[in-house]
Amino acid sequence: MLDSLDRAPLQSRLLDHADHYARWSGLAIGLVVAEALSTLGDVEFEQLVVFAITAFGLCAVAGVLLADALTLRPQEAVRTASLAPRLVRDHVPPRMGPLIALQGVSLVALLVITAATASVDPDRVLSTGKVVATTCNGMRETLSPWPGLYYSLPTFGALAIATPTCVWALRRITHGPGGEQQRRDRAWAVTGAWGLLVSSQQLYAVLMVSVALSDTGCTGVLGALTFWVFYPLALLNLITVVWSLVTVVAPRAVEDERAAADSDGAPDDE
Repeated sequence: MLDSLDRAPLQSRLLDHADHYARWSGLAIGLVVAEALSTLGDVEFEQLVVFAITAFGLCAVAGVLLADALTLRPQEAVRTASLAPRLVRDHVPPRMGPLIALQGVSLVALLVITAATASVDPDRVLSTGKVVATTCNGMRETLSPWPGLYYSLPTFGALAIATPTCVWALRRITHGPGGEQQRRDRAWAVTGAWGLLVSSQQLYAVLMVSVALSDTGCTGVLGALTFWVFYPLALLNLITVVWSLVTVVAPRAVEDERAAADSDGAPDDE
């Protein structure tokens, strides 16, 4: 009897922190999988990095979704009428949420452009989408590595899987039970996981483009494009990667003043 009483608090504590363990496990498993993929033989370095980043991002998303499923709900929820409908935009980060969504759109646009401009390497015909052909001072040259379809297919696949899943999770969190702070924390974790996947993919794609353009002997427009567009974009993505990683590890939503004002006087689930 005493033994069961001693175990009860421990089991309760484990359940209370199951969501933390799931998120951290997703990141840890992602690191292990990324390390395993980085040692694959007969695969070039750039492709290994793409595989590792994609696997890590997907594992982070999976860990956050599992954490949300394990989050304890109120045992005795009292349903009361709400004066205002719950909106997803009121639960995601008010500043980083729109920024991450914009980065997702820009990532797709960037990969579509690089895929459309990529050409076939004459020395390796089967490796389509790895280089881009340019003309400099009347001389034709190929620049690499270029994030064409050869490198970007795993990214498109990861986005196709993670994006609708995260959108569904955000809608489920927004309209599900739980306190306001708990719902916001969970929504921030999902946003951070998707942001980690998107920003890490875009960071590497931008670095690939920057390295390729820096190899050309023609400066001017390409050099200005690299300096004024791709370098700042890489820095922005680096900041987003750090924010997303911290948010996945320990999501703690700050109060959105606009949403707080809208919810004043609107009773919620207890």
